[in-house]
Amino acid sequence: MATSTHNPTALARNLHTTLSNHKGPVHVARYAKGSAKYVLSGGQDRTVRLWNPSTGAEIKVYAAHGYEVLSLTVSHDNNRFASSGGDRSVFLWDVSTGQTIRRIAGHMGKINAVEFNDDTSVLASGSYDSTVRLWDLRAQNRQPIQILEEARDAVQALHISHGTILTGSVDGHVRAYDLRMGQLRSDFIGAPVTAVTSAQDGQSYLVTTLDSNVRLMDAATGKMLNGFKGHKAEGYRCRSCFGHGEASVICGDESGTIWAWDLLDAVPLPPTPPPKVHQGVVLWVEHHPTEDGEMISAGADGTVKVWRH
Repeated sequence: MATSTHNPTALARNLHTTLSNHKGPVHVARYAKGSAKYVLSGGQDRTVRLWNPSTGAEIKVYAAHGYEVLSLTVSHDNNRFASSGGDRSVFLWDVSTGQTIRRIAGHMGKINAVEFNDDTSVLASGSYDSTVRLWDLRAQNRQPIQILEEARDAVQALHISHGTILTGSVDGHVRAYDLRMGQLRSDFIGAPVTAVTSAQDGQSYLVTTLDSNVRLMDAATGKMLNGFKGHKAEGYRCRSCFGHGEASVICGDESGTIWAWDLLDAVPLPPTPPPKVHQGVVLWVEHHPTEDGEMISAGADGTVKVWRH
């Protein structure tokens, strides 16, 4: 993890473009993997949209969902993506043709989170029904290869990498499943968990909770390393993420602002309070995987905004 301070200040003056064809809130926005210049967004209007964030052009609309889209995950080669939401099924898509390759049913409630593993051979889905289901995408069998049933309330967040699955639940726990060792560690955070974001090296992760806190946790011990406050997140799923070089922490809030803190001293970066950049709740923030200082935010105002320093 980086120790130099990268200062993501003055977001309002660094708006590059606004992507705004959704009708209603945008729940999720994901960058393509690597250096590819594409953004996928999913919204209340039941569509997934593919954008060129450099020009603001909408490239394709994926319309097969019958309910809101709540989560997206992109394959390692950017050829496929998966989406989920109120349908209680995961939709697997071919990016170029716009067709659904497969629909994966099995959950009893809406699916709040989907994530591929590193080589897109396994898909994890987390649901309002309090379970996480693992699906082998290479198998003809349509049954899950494993069901994780430890959560006592809705599963809101997932991260899968290095043979470990992190899950965040409204029951206030982050659960770390070591699939290779067959072990589970449960960390009680104390407030409903709405997002879990892992550091690139897997040694720490960010937890966003409905008590207006973002916490940096040690992945090996479950101990809190730092806490970040100032924003308001009490009733909506506001995602946090690491900034460039993992030297800062970024999170949207319910008043339309985006907060940033220095990772090491947890001090809010100026301007504080930050300016209002969305009308309504900022539901999602994500930093570009390779570009220095580029990030996206998505909000209840139906827009995705691309920020550059």
